[in-house]
Amino acid sequence: MPERILNAATNMSELTTAKVNEIQNVTKTAKMLAMNALIEASRAGDAGRGFAVVANEVNVISQKITSIANELQELFVQEAAELRRTAQIVRGSRLSDLALYVIELIDRNLYERSCDVRWWATDSAVVQGCDYTADEAARKFACKRLGVILDSYTVYLDLWVADKNGRVIANGRPDRYNAIGTDVSDKAWFRQAMATQNGGEYAVADIENIDALGGKSVATYATAVRAGGEEDGQIVGAMGIFFDWEEQAESVVNSINLPDEERERTTIMIVDRDCKIIASSDPTMRLGEYMALRHGKEEKGAYLIEDQTIVAHALTPGYETYAGLGWRGVIVQKPASKSASAAYASVRRAEDLVQQHKMAG
Repeated sequence: MPERILNAATNMSELTTAKVNEIQNVTKTAKMLAMNALIEASRAGDAGRGFAVVANEVNVISQKITSIANELQELFVQEAAELRRTAQIVRGSRLSDLALYVIELIDRNLYERSCDVRWWATDSAVVQGCDYTADEAARKFACKRLGVILDSYTVYLDLWVADKNGRVIANGRPDRYNAIGTDVSDKAWFRQAMATQNGGEYAVADIENIDALGGKSVATYATAVRAGGEEDGQIVGAMGIFFDWEEQAESVVNSINLPDEERERTTIMIVDRDCKIIASSDPTMRLGEYMALRHGKEEKGAYLIEDQTIVAHALTPGYETYAGLGWRGVIVQKPASKSASAAYASVRRAEDLVQQHKMAG
């Protein structure tokens, strides 16, 4: 629909410009004829006086026609510009709604991750594994229990349990990741988990690559493990769960249903609060690369860049108890064809002509 509006604006502005140019060429010829008639009338003296009056009237009428043509062109230019603005609003509104949908999908997904970590931290095998009196058998059972969880929740790379000193005592995939014995006391997720006030609180870290997990990008969720699995129990350790961000986020940005023609010219992204790209449907884009997104403080919006590509964005609204991390869904869509860019350029040229005529007047 926006592209059809742009085509209408193109046709209208091009037709108007052509017809106004024709009128101006005719009036220019009429003015020249009137001028020649005045010259001949002056040569004829008294005999040509009446002819001079007619020549003057022709000149006046030519000027009026030129003025009307210029006014007509200005009117059509204003209408074409309004069509252009309408097309931009419609296109921008649709794409910013789509950007909101993308970030909402992520929010709902990550909300579930915050629920998972708070639930699993109360598992009896996890709680007993953190007990300072726990033996090797108890910790192996905790590993086994975490492995069972991972068999059903394949969106995670691994689940770690650390004692209150920050030493990992169990993980769900010990055959793949050699995490046991790792000191995580200096990691933000561990410190934040240990600082939670009750079992309903949790910590979430920005997307990062973790060497111990093969250098993969993960979203880490953590909470304290409490004695007896009670919400207000004494803290005996911490649990960190590592969401396979790269694979899962890629599936989200590539799952948006777009027509084939539109998909070819559209890039769907998620950026963090610092406008660094953390997911993209375009595999050539580097994750972590800064995107110069113009968003101010508004929650949703869209704007055009020079080649008439539209950039739409929407701020995370959060979901349930997950407040979000200031991320945004971003949609970058190029014009459907050269005709769309031509539409804007055509209206622009018509606007410039109107300005020139005004200055000349």
